[in-house]
Amino acid sequence: MKQILKHSFEAVSLLTTNNGMLEVTIVPASNQPDWIIPSSLVLSVDEYRDSVNVSTYAWQQQDVPVFHLLSQEQTPDKMIVLEGNTSEHRVALQTAGELQQLQARISDVKDVDLPAHLAGLDTDSELANEAGFTENVVLSYLFQTVMIDDTVYLVPDLEKIAHQLVDLDS
Repeated sequence: MKQILKHSFEAVSLLTTNNGMLEVTIVPASNQPDWIIPSSLVLSVDEYRDSVNVSTYAWQQQDVPVFHLLSQEQTPDKMIVLEGNTSEHRVALQTAGELQQLQARISDVKDVDLPAHLAGLDTDSELANEAGFTENVVLSYLFQTVMIDDTVYLVPDLEKIAHQLVDLDS
């Protein structure tokens, strides 16, 4: 019999569960719902108090592209490095505020629409439908919006973000 080889890392494999529970991290975001990501994607949470407008973050001898979760007026205090499908596709999230860890039952996670007041921020719907994304257009990097315990969270399309940031950085 031929042995079945396991495939390499893919973000989809992070959705496997333990007794019907998901372990997620809530990342604070400005002018949009807080982000919800699988906790196993978080490689590092570093204190960071420098400029908001950095495009890369030096992490373990690698320049990681940065996605900003803050408005220009806000002062960052954290840089969160997330694993990607390859080491080149790692992304750093620049934010401010406390991260929250949450274990949620899969049955408690409900798909919902992006709240209307936030969808209205994206005035150029054509831009949101393009292959790329723009940081100030939520619909351009939104994968799904979910509700847990009456709180709405944004599930970002991390693969889309990583691929675009890596291509821009190249």
